[in-house]
Amino acid sequence: MSIHDERNHSPWKSYYGPNLGYVQEQYEQYLIDPNSVDVSVRELFVQWGAPPSTPIAGGTQAVSTGAGQATLPAGAGVGPIDSNMLKKVVAAHQLMLNIRRYGHLAADIDPLGLSPEADTKLLDPATFGLTQADLSAMPASLIWDNAPAEISNGWDAILRLREIYSRSAAYEFTHIHDESERFWLHEKAESGSFPAPLSAREREALLERLLQVEQFESFLHRTFVGQKRFSIEGVDMLVPVLDEIVRAVAHDGATNILMGMAHRGRLNVLTHVLGKPYEKIFSEFHHAPNKELIPSEGSMGINYGWTGDVKYHLGADRAIKEGETVRANVVLANNPSHLEFVNPVVEGFTRAAQEDRSKPGFPQQDLHSAVTIAIHGDAAFIGEGIVAETLNFNKLQGYRNGGTIHIIANNRLGFTTNSIDSRSTHYASDLAKGFDIPIVHVNADEPEACLAAVRLACEYRLRFNKGFVIDLIGYRRYGHNEMDDPEVTQPLMYTKVRNHPTVATLYSEQLKGAQAITEEQVDQLRQRTTASLQAAYDAMKANEGKAKIAPPEQTGKVVAEDVRTAVPLEELREINLELLNRPEGFTEYTKLQRILQRRASALNDGEKVEWAHAETLAFATILADGTPIRLSGQDSERGTFAHRHIMLNDYSNAQKFSPLHMLPQAKASFAVHNSPLSETAVLGFEYGYNVFAPDTFVIWEAQYGDFANVAQVIFDQFISAGRAKWSQKSGITILLPHGYEGQGPEHSSARLERFLQLSADNNWTVANLTSAAQYFHLLRKQAAMLGSENVRPLVLMAPKSLIRNPRVASHGVEFSEGSFKPVLPQFSLTEPKAAKDKVKRLILATGKVAIDLDEALASGNAEDYTWLRVARVEQLYPLPQAELERIISQFPKLEEIVWVQEEPKNMGSWFYMEPRLRALAPEKAAVRYIGRPDRASTASGHQEVHAAEQQSIISSALNGQPFESSLVRG
Repeated sequence: MSIHDERNHSPWKSYYGPNLGYVQEQYEQYLIDPNSVDVSVRELFVQWGAPPSTPIAGGTQAVSTGAGQATLPAGAGVGPIDSNMLKKVVAAHQLMLNIRRYGHLAADIDPLGLSPEADTKLLDPATFGLTQADLSAMPASLIWDNAPAEISNGWDAILRLREIYSRSAAYEFTHIHDESERFWLHEKAESGSFPAPLSAREREALLERLLQVEQFESFLHRTFVGQKRFSIEGVDMLVPVLDEIVRAVAHDGATNILMGMAHRGRLNVLTHVLGKPYEKIFSEFHHAPNKELIPSEGSMGINYGWTGDVKYHLGADRAIKEGETVRANVVLANNPSHLEFVNPVVEGFTRAAQEDRSKPGFPQQDLHSAVTIAIHGDAAFIGEGIVAETLNFNKLQGYRNGGTIHIIANNRLGFTTNSIDSRSTHYASDLAKGFDIPIVHVNADEPEACLAAVRLACEYRLRFNKGFVIDLIGYRRYGHNEMDDPEVTQPLMYTKVRNHPTVATLYSEQLKGAQAITEEQVDQLRQRTTASLQAAYDAMKANEGKAKIAPPEQTGKVVAEDVRTAVPLEELREINLELLNRPEGFTEYTKLQRILQRRASALNDGEKVEWAHAETLAFATILADGTPIRLSGQDSERGTFAHRHIMLNDYSNAQKFSPLHMLPQAKASFAVHNSPLSETAVLGFEYGYNVFAPDTFVIWEAQYGDFANVAQVIFDQFISAGRAKWSQKSGITILLPHGYEGQGPEHSSARLERFLQLSADNNWTVANLTSAAQYFHLLRKQAAMLGSENVRPLVLMAPKSLIRNPRVASHGVEFSEGSFKPVLPQFSLTEPKAAKDKVKRLILATGKVAIDLDEALASGNAEDYTWLRVARVEQLYPLPQAELERIISQFPKLEEIVWVQEEPKNMGSWFYMEPRLRALAPEKAAVRYIGRPDRASTASGHQEVHAAEQQSIISSALNGQPFESSLVRG
C-alpha cells in the first residue's frame, strides 16, 4: 500500500482544523512522555505514527508553523500560524462547546431574580487564555461551523453564541446521545428564528389571552373570597403555551390530544383550553344544588354510590372543529391530589388512541395520531418517583407513544418548601436528562420566547418521535391556596412578588413600546374580558335554582348479570388445534414443545384442561368474538411461573411469535408485553388505556400479588374510586398471584383484605377461584361486559401452586356448558334430608385453602365427615348473598359456620366476611374463624413453620370436636 493509500485509510483523515491541532499537540506530548496522553490516543500513535503534516483528501491544506505544519480547512483564509495560535484555536473551539453546554447558567430565566448568581467562568474567554484580539484574529468558521454570513470573526461568533444560549430561553441539548438529533437541536437554536416571529394579529391575540387568564383569576379572587382555586398566577403563560401546542400538533395531524395535570392552574386551563364555560365554573364555586330534586350531597352518595369530586380535580374534553368537521379532540384527564400519578394514565390514553385493534396480530400504531401533554409541578417532577417510571416508557415497545411534551409549571415552591429543600439537582428538569430528553428553560414573563420553545418542542417530536421538556419558570402569586399567607414561609420571595407586574402588564408595555398596540386597545381588551366574566356570573345567578340537576347514575346498584360464556366443544377443539400450529421454519424449544403439545388431547373425554391452557382458550375465544386483548406485566409473555407461554421465542434466532396472532378465528388484535420493573406507572398506563378504549380487554398482571401494594395510589384513587368520583368507567382486569406455599412474607399474600376494604358501591369484582373452568368463564364474562353500563374492574387473586394442581384442572364439558358460579358447593344440593340433618358444621373458604381442604377430605374416609360440608366462595365482592343463603338453608340442624383461611386473622377475608356471615347465619348457629392468628407480617419465612401452621389449619377445620381456641383458631 502506498503512503497516499495508507493515509486515506488511516484515522487521521477524519481530523482537521482544531481537532487535528489537538492531535498534533497530543503527539508532541507523546514524544516527550508516552504515559502523559490518554491510552486510546497513545494506541493511535503506536499503530499509525505521527499525525499528517501534508494534505489529506477531504479539503484540508497544510500550513507551515514554527514547529512543523498544521492542517486547517481549505479556504480558511489564514496564512502561516505558529503552534501557539493553533492552541488558541483549539481553546476557542472548546469555549464554543462550553457556551452550548453551560450557557443556560447565565440565562435570563428567573422572573423575580431570586436565583443565586451562577459561576460562569466556563463561559469566559479568559478562562481559556483567550483575549478579544485572539478571537478577532480567527475566522468565525474555525469556531462555529454554521455561523451566519454576517459573523466574520471569532470574537463576534462568541458574542452571538453567548446571546443565543444566555437569553430568556436556555437550552440543554448536549446530553442527547444521538449526534443527528443534537446537531439538529443546536442548528435550530442557532438559526436566528428565536424568539418566535409573530404577526401583529398574533401578538394582539396573545395579549388578549393573557388578559383573559389574568382577569379570570382576579374575578374568582374577589367574587368567591377565601375559596380554594389554586391559581395559575405567576405562570400565566401556561395557557397560551397549551393553546400553541394544541394548534401545532392538530395541524400536524393529531386527532387526539391527551392532557394530564395537577390542580395548580387547572380551572384556568379547563375554561380557556378545554372550553368549560365560565358560568359552569362559577356555579361550582357557588354551591347551588337543586334541593327539590336532590335534598343533599350526602344523599346523592347514599342513594346512588356517587360522590363527585372537588372542582379542581375534574377533567373535561373539547372538540376542535373546522366548519362541521371535528379536527381533533382534546381531553384533560380527571386527577386526584396525587399530582403526578395521572402521568401514566394519560400515556395509556394516548397509546390506546394511536392503535388500530381491528385486525389479528399486534395492534397497528400511528405515533402521530395522538399526542400526550403532561403538565408538572417543579417540586413534584423531581420529587415523585412516578415521574421517572413514566419517563422510562419513552422508548419501550409496549408503552412508547412517539414522545410526550412535558411542561414544568415551575413556581419554585412545593407547598411551602423552597427549591433548595426539595431537590438535589440544579434544575427541577434534570431528571429528564437521564432519559435522553431535550430541555428548554424559559422565562414565563417572556411570552414570545415561550411560544418559540413550544414550536421547537412540537417540531422535534414530529421529526424524532421523542419527548421534550419545557421548564416554564415563573412564580406563585398567592400561597399554596388562596387562604394561605405565604409571607410566613417565604418573606423575601413575596416581598418581590407583591411588587412584580403581571405578565399581561409586562407584555402590553412591550407591545406599546414597540408601537404594536395602543393603550386604548389594551383597555378595550381588558373591558371585553371583564364584561364576559360578569355576564357569565349574572347568568349563573339568574339561573340559580331553575336548572334541574339530573341524578347521577346508580353506580352502587348490583345488577343481575346474564352473560353467556360457554363455547361449543367442537369449536373449542378446532381452536385448540390451531393454537398448536407454528410458522414455517419456526424452531421451538424442545422441552417447551413437549409441554405444549400435551394440550392437543386435553379436551378429549377423560382428559382435563389446566389453568394456563384454560386462559389461552379464553383469550382465543374472546378474540374470535371480536374483542381485542392487551396483557402486560413483569414476565407476562412466559408467565411468572413458566406456565403461560403465550409468546414463543424461536430457539435458533430469538424471533418472537404468538399462536394468537395467526389464529384463523381471531377478529381482533392481541398484544402482550413484558413490562418494565414498575407497578405504579404500568398499572396506571393500563388503566388509562382501558378507560380510553373501553371495548378492549385490558389485563395487568403482577409478578407476585404482594407487589401490587407498590401501586396502591392507582388502586385507591383511580380503579376503586374513579367511577364514584368521576363517572369514569373501567373494565380492567388485575391478576394478583396469591397463596400460602411457604415462600415467605413477600411471595404469599396479594393483600386481599385491602381490596375487600375498598369494596363498596359495586365498584369492582373481587374473586379467588379454584378451577380452570371458573377462570375461563370469568374471563369471558368480563370481556363480554366491556363497554356496557355494568362493566366493572375485576380483581382476581390468581393462583401459584394451583396452576399445576390436578384438582384445579377441568373437563372439556365444563367449558362448553354452564357459566361462572360465584359459590361452588362441594356437595349435592339434592342429597336426602336425612344426610342434611346430620350436618353440624359448614365450612366456607376461598382460593387455595379450599383445595387444601379438598385434598385432606379426599385422603380420609367420607363416612367420617357426614357432620361436615364445604363450599367455596369464588366471588367475594359483590358477595353472592342469595347463593350463600340457599346453601345455608340446606342444613336445618347447623350449629356453626366456620370461615377457614390461610392468611392471618387480621388479613385475608375474615374481617370482611364475619359481619356478613353473622347476618346470614341461622339464629342458633355460631360463626367462627379458623386460620392463622393476628400477625404483623403476612407469612412466616420458615418453610417448616409454614407447613406446621397449614396442617394445623386443615386439621382444626376437619376436626369434629367442640370449637376451642388454639394457635390457629379465633
